[in-house]
Order: sequence, then structure tokens, then C-alpha cells
Amino acid sequence: MYTSQYWINHFRANGIVKRVNWDQQPAITPTEMAAVLPSLQAWQLGETSEGKHLLAAATKYARHIGDSHYVYAVQLFIKEEQKHGNNLGQYLDMIGKPRIKKNWGDTLFRRIRYFNTNMEIWTLAVIIVESTAQIFYQSLNEATQCALLKEICTDILIDEAYHITFQTERLAIIFDGKSNFSKEWRKTAYKYFFYATSCLVWFAHRKVFKAGGNTFASYKKKMELKYIKTLKTITDVQAMLWV
Repeated sequence: MYTSQYWINHFRANGIVKRVNWDQQPAITPTEMAAVLPSLQAWQLGETSEGKHLLAAATKYARHIGDSHYVYAVQLFIKEEQKHGNNLGQYLDMIGKPRIKKNWGDTLFRRIRYFNTNMEIWTLAVIIVESTAQIFYQSLNEATQCALLKEICTDILIDEAYHITFQTERLAIIFDGKSNFSKEWRKTAYKYFFYATSCLVWFAHRKVFKAGGNTFASYKKKMELKYIKTLKTITDVQAMLWV
């Protein structure tokens, strides 16, 4: 289990690593564009969130547990997510496509976030979205031969792996502080929250997932495995299957 200071150091070091060569020109085909553009625009919008409500929840939580470093770690996490949005936005600019300002999926998640001040729900939601993001960006990488877009995807995928670890560790800490009764019903709640959100993301971005070689069954299986890994990390028991 890493400390908040460890994650501050990680995010600082990762922030100066450059994995994308912006000197190269985008080379996305019309066929690829048709399959990925709407989702590319939607994820670009989602990655640019200011994170005000997450930061507010983190600040409240950090005061409660006496860990002021955690707030700064979350700030750096948000900054890294914004880097993803900036990179996707720059790519859209280069191919002459607009950065959208509104999307139904993003609007839904933003409204849910607006009313949430609970760090446990925030952390679980981020884990699920980051897990879907791993499959999304891998699918996007497979759906195009554009070297620049592939590098952007690879950069994001590297970051997301650490993001999931960062958030899962925090959820484990929160979960460990609950009573045995609370832990039991939370396992079921986590399961259905994971599944419902996964299905929503598939519905919104299925063209990219399919272009990357996924079926709904294979996507669902990947998300199920991610759910199992998450629950095993925070508990010592076998995770419940979705089926």
C-alpha cells in the first residue's frame, strides 16, 4: 500500500515524461474516422473536467483521516487526466474536427458527480470509468493505423494503469474501515454499479469497441475480470460473478 506522498512523487515524475511525438502528422483514414470520431470527441470532453467536485470530496475526506497530502495527490491525478483531454483535443485540432462542448454521456456523469460528496462512491466510479477507458483506448489503438493517434492511446493506457492502482488502494482503505455487515452489502452494490456503468459505456461507444475487435460478450468478460481484480484487491474473498 503506497502513501499519498508516494503518489505525489509518481505523478510529478510522470508529468515530465513525453511519449507522444507531435512532429508527426495524423494519418487517419475516412473509414477509421467514421468509426471513432464521435467517441473520440466525447472522451476528449470527458477528460477535460476541472474535477472541482472530486477535489471537494477529497478535501473533506482528507480532513477526516488527517492526510493533507492526499488532496495534492488527487490534484495531480486530475491534472494527468486533463493532459489526456488536451492531447486528444490537439489531435482533433490537427485533423480539423471540432472539440464538442456537450455530450449526453458526459452530461449524465457530470450531473451525478455534482450531487456526490462521498469519497467511496467517487473512488469506485473512477475505478469503473478508468477500467472502461483501458478497453476503450486499446480498442481505439486497434481501430486505426494512425501512428500519432496510437501514441496518444499508448500514453493514456500507461497512465490509466497507475490511476486504477491509485484509486483501488484508496477504496481498499475506505472498505477496510467499514463494519462486517457494511462490507457484505457493499460487495453486492459494487458488483451492480460496475455492471450497470460498464453497459452504459458500451452502449455509448460500441462502434469503437467493435472496431477494435470486441463484441459485447468479450467486452463484458473483460470488465468482469476487472471487477473481480478490483474486489480481490480490497477483500480476501472470492468476488461474485456477474452471471
